[in-house]
Amino acid sequence: MARHNRNGTGVDQRGFLYRINYPPEWLERVRVTRSLPSGRQSTRTIFRNPSRNPEVDPGDLIRVRLESPEQDMVIETSVRTTPDRLEEIVLDWRDPRTPDPRMGRITFTLRGFRPSARIRGGNGPIDYLSR
Repeated sequence: MARHNRNGTGVDQRGFLYRINYPPEWLERVRVTRSLPSGRQSTRTIFRNPSRNPEVDPGDLIRVRLESPEQDMVIETSVRTTPDRLEEIVLDWRDPRTPDPRMGRITFTLRGFRPSARIRGGNGPIDYLSR
């Protein structure tokens, strides 16, 4: 049975603070991608789950909430699925106050633990010969 969501924080490329409410057995990391004035993109990991070894199945309901009060942003998503089939969730958010739509677009990539990490209880390889 999955545990209750946990809370974490992160800071993006532009210094904006995010509060993250996440399922500890599913979410491995959160990455933020922003467009730069040069036309290139910048991607930064703003959160890594401190629990690197999920011990239980996350359940069939994945709920995540991202908040950034400075940007007047609240994003909530929930997905009901078999957790070993869901690898990542990609969310696009646009700041309506930005005159250039490309500059106001932020992409969040929520990456889940690999199913094998949950099954083994760790992220390392299994050495079948040592058993």
